[in-house]
Amino acid sequence: MRTQFKNAYVLNIMADDHPGIVSAVSSTVTDLGGNIDTASQTVVGGYFTLLMVVSLPEPTDPADLAARVAAGGPDDEPFQVVARPYRATAERAGDEPVERFVITAFGKDKPGIIARFSGYLAGKDINITDLFWSRSNDDFTMISQLEVPQRLDLALLQADLEELAGEEGFTVKLQHENVFVATNQLRLTRTPIVPQPRHVTD
Repeated sequence: MRTQFKNAYVLNIMADDHPGIVSAVSSTVTDLGGNIDTASQTVVGGYFTLLMVVSLPEPTDPADLAARVAAGGPDDEPFQVVARPYRATAERAGDEPVERFVITAFGKDKPGIIARFSGYLAGKDINITDLFWSRSNDDFTMISQLEVPQRLDLALLQADLEELAGEEGFTVKLQHENVFVATNQLRLTRTPIVPQPRHVTD
């Protein structure tokens, strides 16, 4: 990724979730004359997390940058911020070609499922680039984006995942990212949300 300015940093921000966090963080970056080059934000269990790459016109000490961003939080509870210099590791020369896939899984939750799932993927040099895991009562749902090396046999990979899923008692499905996106877009267009009429009383 090419950043706006040469001096780039990775920021990891965590806080109790409440409105205005993104505004506060982005305002601090703007006040420094910087640019937010990419970011990913989510809320898990009432905790806000934000990972971003920012670039600045002038070099700065990462600890000072983290302190400036943390100070944008409430006085009684500043943001927890970690900053480090950004290195474009995703653009390293010589990386083998990969394709993006999405894996979905659901079943009864129990300890060790994520460890076994991620351990299998690591053993195949498959990189997890995004992971969503939700638990409701005793049921879990997982959606994960993967970078799968092109050298791998997809039929064998699917078979291995299904065998692992069967042993753990859950259902798994592996789809190419393009197929996953197209399928879900099709479902959305086929199930339009029809607004219900509002009844107004005197």
